[in-house]
Amino acid sequence: MASKKLILLLAVLGAVFASDQATKRYVSSSFQLHESREIIPDFFHITYIHNKGAAFGFMADADSPWVAPFFVCITLAATGILLWMYWQAPPKKKFFLVGISLLLGGAFGNFADRLMLGEVVDFLDFHFYAHHWPAFNIADSAITVGVCLFLIDIITSR
Repeated sequence: MASKKLILLLAVLGAVFASDQATKRYVSSSFQLHESREIIPDFFHITYIHNKGAAFGFMADADSPWVAPFFVCITLAATGILLWMYWQAPPKKKFFLVGISLLLGGAFGNFADRLMLGEVVDFLDFHFYAHHWPAFNIADSAITVGVCLFLIDIITSR
């Protein structure tokens, strides 16, 4: 069973990481920093930005040399905990296992940006007229869906 769990982990993590990095490289090479292109009027733009903070701009305005090392340490600690949880879970807990795999894929995608750039590339810009949601990326989306699956598993397991 451990090999099926490993295949699931590597497949989901790899797909998230590859799609995240590919889309970020495309946007980085096709857009100028802060350039925005309207895709759906008054709803969705692709806007190329760099984010020094966490998902959805959390702590992006923190002006400290410790922000990047802080996120690197948090990512490494969370990775260790998530991998331990993954290997402890029974194979039948599919939502849980896919959720953790998505979390890890997203964490690795943003971690790679932090290591290479010191910040994360974001570009998905949803808004309703002037009301904007913070820009995000594929990794942030995978983390969010992973947390939701994780919570669904916790709620339905009781």
